[in-house]
Amino acid sequence: MEQLPSAEPAIRASGLVKDFGPVRAVYDVSFELAPGRIYGLLGPNGSGKTTLIRLLTGLTRATSGTAEVLGVTMPSRPNLSRIGYMTQADGVYTALTVRENARFFAATYGVRDTGAVDETLRLVELADRADSIVGTLSGGQRRRLSLACALVHRPPVLFLDEPTVGIDPLLRVQFWTHFRELADAGTTIVVSSHVMDEADRCDELLFVRSGKVIARGTGREIRADAGTDDLEQAFLRLGGDVAVTR
Repeated sequence: MEQLPSAEPAIRASGLVKDFGPVRAVYDVSFELAPGRIYGLLGPNGSGKTTLIRLLTGLTRATSGTAEVLGVTMPSRPNLSRIGYMTQADGVYTALTVRENARFFAATYGVRDTGAVDETLRLVELADRADSIVGTLSGGQRRRLSLACALVHRPPVLFLDEPTVGIDPLLRVQFWTHFRELADAGTTIVVSSHVMDEADRCDELLFVRSGKVIARGTGREIRADAGTDDLEQAFLRLGGDVAVTR
């Protein structure tokens, strides 16, 4: 896996703004994210998390501002080979087998090594279902396959949009175990979620509300800034919704 110089950010947002007609979905967002860490984008549905991820991956063009991944300004088609993106919806082909899906996504990134496909399916514990038609899989198994398709080309930067929505607690733990192993090996991971109890699994948090980053720091730092031990209450406090007492 490609290693990045520690002094250089893996991801940089500079004054990102995104308008959809009269609606401003992202407001002047700027940050730098160091490599080899898990970053949580936390906020309610509709807060702008998905739009922000699409700006960073170059799948949506900014109204103004710039996004960089691995030092390259997005959008950049060549740079997509170094980025993995797991969407909220399962972006897999139900008429194909598990292995055929993984091979297809690997090929789109220029990976022809069947060993990489087999290794990734083992990682998400789908090796025993490699020849199964995706339409016969359970919802949790499809989420595993979606993760495999985002990982199969071994990208140094990984974006995961609500990866644990709708899956059982055991699979959620397995997913986060995979994420931690990847980060420990040098992958930079951005995970969006509205589930506050996942926050402490991240190395650093960015609270997103109404298209703005309203707080950033570790879970401990954010709790301290808000004066509460409850992260959900901290989000409400920093968003100006409630007064929280210690």
